[in-house]
Amino acid sequence: MAVITLAQAAAWCGGEVAEKYQNITFSGASNDSRTIRPGQLFVALVGVRDGNDFAPMAFQKGAAAVLTSRKDLSYPAIVVEDPRIALGKIAAALRQKIGMKVVGVTGSVGKSTTKEMIAAVLEGDYIVSKTPANFNNDLGLPMAILAMEEDTQVAVLEMGMSHFGEISYLSHIAKPDIGVITNIGTMHMENLGSREGILQAKLEICDGMAQEARLCLFGDDAYLWRSRETLNRPVTYFGISNEACHLLAENVQQQGSGLCFDVRAGEICFPVCLPLEGAHFVSDALAAISVGLALGVSFQRIADRLSRFQNMAGRQEIFEIKGFTIIKDCYNAGPESMAAALKVLGARFGRHIAVLGDMLELGSATEEAHWNTGRIAAENADFLLTYGPNGQFVSQGAQSAGMNEEHILTFQDRTLLAEKLRVFCAPGDVLLFKGSHGMHMELVLEQFLHN
Repeated sequence: MAVITLAQAAAWCGGEVAEKYQNITFSGASNDSRTIRPGQLFVALVGVRDGNDFAPMAFQKGAAAVLTSRKDLSYPAIVVEDPRIALGKIAAALRQKIGMKVVGVTGSVGKSTTKEMIAAVLEGDYIVSKTPANFNNDLGLPMAILAMEEDTQVAVLEMGMSHFGEISYLSHIAKPDIGVITNIGTMHMENLGSREGILQAKLEICDGMAQEARLCLFGDDAYLWRSRETLNRPVTYFGISNEACHLLAENVQQQGSGLCFDVRAGEICFPVCLPLEGAHFVSDALAAISVGLALGVSFQRIADRLSRFQNMAGRQEIFEIKGFTIIKDCYNAGPESMAAALKVLGARFGRHIAVLGDMLELGSATEEAHWNTGRIAAENADFLLTYGPNGQFVSQGAQSAGMNEEHILTFQDRTLLAEKLRVFCAPGDVLLFKGSHGMHMELVLEQFLHN
């Protein structure tokens, strides 16, 4: 991990450090005094609560210094006008100092899995660092950069957003050498107004990229495909149904727990098998293959590394426990990923039970998106249990598609939902748990299994 002096960090972000503290060093940063590690920089944010009030606790746990807007402190500090902005400036300077290549990954659905696949494809040819779970916003991404080793050769950075300007800010910090956009869905419609708005926000990834830096885009997505008319930079399109793409997946087949397909890239054609279930993972893999080829990784090594891919916890984990088959996909949800997960459920042998939480931040599309999810659930599940106020729309959609009303239950209480599952479910059942992160469907699963 990079070692930075307070004087160096202050110069990067325009802050002030008392002379007696200038040679103090830190490695990494955190804004959480409960989990901060020895030697890290404590970022004292002022919001609903004043982070400065927690600085003494951070120092008790071994913090090296504090990044703060408060002056006249009795402990090592970098004093700045806005700690959040200063953190981004420090990370941007360190990114330039290390000099690694950066792959920026964004999109409405699948960006975390795609980030993981890209890292898996590159590891072995390069020393790779990547953003950990949830570290994809204006705090997480800079902290992820500060946590990287100084010998990092490629950094794979996930970029999330919910408003205009957020990806642009992250892009100026990370300055991607390759930008990946997985798709343009309906997540964050509440704030961005339309899919055209979402496209505009995702394309902000270009703002910090050099003119010659490459984009890798999903060519089956109509919005991303149309953008080729206005993008003035190198672009690689990958896809499944759009034969005009530079990288194309053919002969896609689910073979038990393996997802197999052929990849055609110009004159090259090679097979890939992923240890995953669900055709929606093909586009994620194609994005990773596009990046790997762009960075000189051989297709043989790409195929081998993807054959051993392991996804992050919480993203379509499939396991057997107490006689049940559990599909745990609780990290997040939007209409597209919900549909994909339901199809994975429907392809399994057994009684299919969909346990679905609300999808958040859909704005005016909320009712229609949940209603459509209900229709898809009716096609893939024998029983449907919903959690959250929008479950009524899921229920209506399922009934409209012919699901028996007696097979649909709606809940506003996680505990009651878990209790019903324990009474209702039997060994041999296949259960899908999925919902937006804020619905915490993993807690329903924990209560179901352990209480």
